[in-house]
Amino acid sequence: MFGRQPTFCQGFGKEKSINVLVDQFLDYVSLERGLSNNTREAYSADLRSFCDFLESVRIRSFNAVTRKHVLDYLVAEKKRGLSVNSISRRLVAVKIFFSYLEREGLLDSNVTSSMDSPKLWKILPTTLSIKEVGRLLDSPIGDTKIAIRDKALLELLYATGLRVSEIADLRLDDIHFDSGYLRTRGKGSKVRVVPFGEHAQRHVLRYLDEARARFSGDNASPHVFLTYRGKKFSRKGIWKLVKNHAARAGIQKDVSPHTIRHSFASHMLANNAPLRVIQEMLGHADIATTQIYTHIDKGRLRSVHAQFHPRA
Repeated sequence: MFGRQPTFCQGFGKEKSINVLVDQFLDYVSLERGLSNNTREAYSADLRSFCDFLESVRIRSFNAVTRKHVLDYLVAEKKRGLSVNSISRRLVAVKIFFSYLEREGLLDSNVTSSMDSPKLWKILPTTLSIKEVGRLLDSPIGDTKIAIRDKALLELLYATGLRVSEIADLRLDDIHFDSGYLRTRGKGSKVRVVPFGEHAQRHVLRYLDEARARFSGDNASPHVFLTYRGKKFSRKGIWKLVKNHAARAGIQKDVSPHTIRHSFASHMLANNAPLRVIQEMLGHADIATTQIYTHIDKGRLRSVHAQFHPRA
């Protein structure tokens, strides 16, 4: 259970130990706010990292934490090689946790309340060009069960923009081939409907007809994509699959399942898909999250400017 991680930062808290406070917070985000287990796990890891840093600088109480301590922690994480997105996420976790402590009367002053991620750390997501996506999708070669499965998985990822956890959790009865859409359960257990095209449908049907039974054997797993042993894929397993095929395709960028999701969104936008539609397909609660893709497609912005500005 996430709330029963090994003890860390045990010197904190006169009334309650840090373990108890973090457990209470994790229960709060998962039960009262309805966030997913993946989010809860991420918060747990981020807060454990923060507490380890505070312990290393001999800070024994949350009330002794200053703004400088938080900034020093973020800088230390950057020097340690963490990505910009991971650093920003850790700041968000600390801010939400401190807000929780303040609301519960466990914190005298919330030093994180006015802290935002420095603009320097706000980077655009990595995307692939259409040609690079083509090379990636063409990487699985042959008629082996692995090649057929991997081709179907990659095609469906790009066709739908699903999160890695969503495609791992995808079940057979979630896909409706006649109507050309699938159902997926995203963050906060929210169900959404996502369409997919003929390319993905053809390869997924081939996988189901020719290869899936060769993975499942007697296993009655309801999940669409199965490992060599007939089990449901883990997120890490799909991450490795994508990495391997990106390397085989000779793509030099750092490619992950999320890169395919970003590419799906940016390519949809480049072909004039409405931002609200992209938001719905990605399952973003806030359109501000989707708007980052307007910064990626600079070529489209230039063409729109040239077309509509009177002095372009």
